[in-house]
Amino acid sequence: MKNMETTYMGIRLKSPVILGASELSTDSDKLLRAEEEGVGAVVFKTLFEEQIQMESFQLDEKISQYDEIHAESVTHHPSVEHSEVEYYLEKLRRAKEKLTVPVIASLNCVNESTWFRYAKLIEETGVDGIELNLYQIPVRFDLDATAIEQMQINLVTAIRQQLSIPVSVKLSSDYTNILHFVKRLDEAGVKGMVLFNAFFQPDVDIRREEHRRAFNLTHRGDYKKSLRYAGMLYGRINADLCSSRGIYTGEDAIKLLLSGAAAVQVVSAVYRNGVEQIGKINREIADWMESKQYQSIDQFRGKLSDSVLNKNNNLLIYRRAQYIDTLLHSDRLMEDLEW
Repeated sequence: MKNMETTYMGIRLKSPVILGASELSTDSDKLLRAEEEGVGAVVFKTLFEEQIQMESFQLDEKISQYDEIHAESVTHHPSVEHSEVEYYLEKLRRAKEKLTVPVIASLNCVNESTWFRYAKLIEETGVDGIELNLYQIPVRFDLDATAIEQMQINLVTAIRQQLSIPVSVKLSSDYTNILHFVKRLDEAGVKGMVLFNAFFQPDVDIRREEHRRAFNLTHRGDYKKSLRYAGMLYGRINADLCSSRGIYTGEDAIKLLLSGAAAVQVVSAVYRNGVEQIGKINREIADWMESKQYQSIDQFRGKLSDSVLNKNNNLLIYRRAQYIDTLLHSDRLMEDLEW
């Protein structure tokens, strides 16, 4: 097999395929199988503030019901005691001890003090890095985007300064100017950017006239926005890029690597097809590299990024040209469709 090594968060990985945060990453048997299938790293299931603070206070219902529920998680805010949080940290520690591949923790909190305390406790488990899951639903009309972003920059900077392990940030795509915000995170010393988070959205049961929650897996092709921004960010920041959402095949992963991602996170693909899908993605990448005579991922990563294409004056590929081309050649595209 070709050299599949890549660097993410400054950590050398044997494969660009990462198992993302989910219930899957808490199952020791599945983790060992993922390692056998050649997974590059594992992001352990997210620890949420609701788990940490369950006994001491109850978050506002409007915030906690749908705010920052990871879209790839099976359960919603499990009802756990503080002892179970300790159990979570112990499982994280054991995962790190059992696996030879890097283990990255994931944390999502609301209160600043909780972020700081548990980021430090997580570091003490021996993990290789930590992924900060920042997103919160805006609920205040008087808080503008600048204030929200500044609070998050301050938070990430403070956490990074107190930890010795590399820090990544899992981003929402909802920022007014995601490029500017990522640049500021990069300047704050963040080592990895995950593009992008997916969230559960509220739905309504019209028969019962009540809200309902559904477990929604991503669909193949949901990576398109990640592809665009990986292509625009590559070569312009120091942090490594990781694409997420709707990555199911080696072809999907290759597209994102060509655009500039250093790695990809998969979850839904593994839920639908089993842990062996990781090995299949790796083999498909290796076969493609063989057909193109690439000896390493570094030889083609970012080849189709905005910064590289700019050298050839293809200024609008990621910004607008594809949309214009689609409109101008819609008749040709229609002819290519199979009816």
